[in-house]
Amino acid sequence: MASMDMKSALSSFCTGVAVITACGNDGRPVGMAVQSFSSVSLDPPLVCFCPAHTSASWPRIRAAGAFAVNILAADQRELCRAFAVTGGDKFAGIPWRPAGNGAPLLDGVLASVECELADVLDGGDHAIALGRVTALAVHRDGPPLLYFRRSYGSLPSPSGPFSASMSSSMAAARSRSEA
Repeated sequence: MASMDMKSALSSFCTGVAVITACGNDGRPVGMAVQSFSSVSLDPPLVCFCPAHTSASWPRIRAAGAFAVNILAADQRELCRAFAVTGGDKFAGIPWRPAGNGAPLLDGVLASVECELADVLDGGDHAIALGRVTALAVHRDGPPLLYFRRSYGSLPSPSGPFSASMSSSMAAARSRSEA
């Protein structure tokens, strides 16, 4: 199977976009855009993302041992692009504040999830990073930033029963994680 065939077929699966951030051992923030973020377990609360072994940011995030997942909104395409590039100061001009675990929480995101690195598994040319959720928050309503067939897109603004049930679910998850 050719890797281009796999990329072509799997680009038919729409994903959300997040920025994984940490505070490096040198005290400087580090971050990377991912579309491979997922919930793994509610009990214990675990999430995962899959950084490429070639990523320059991943070794610094791994060494930090704690990270934040910043879930991007549809109006944050430029923020995503800033964190999708290799090198440079990705945080230049980007407003953020430190999370409880020290990782940068980016302003304007839909939600954030603070984690401790629980395990790293082999995933071929990527790693599978498991994070134990230590805190989370919903910061605002709005449509998410989506990635589909090598392009960014969004859903209509959330409203109606889907939005209400999502908000209730997030509130319930948040109250469990803060207990």
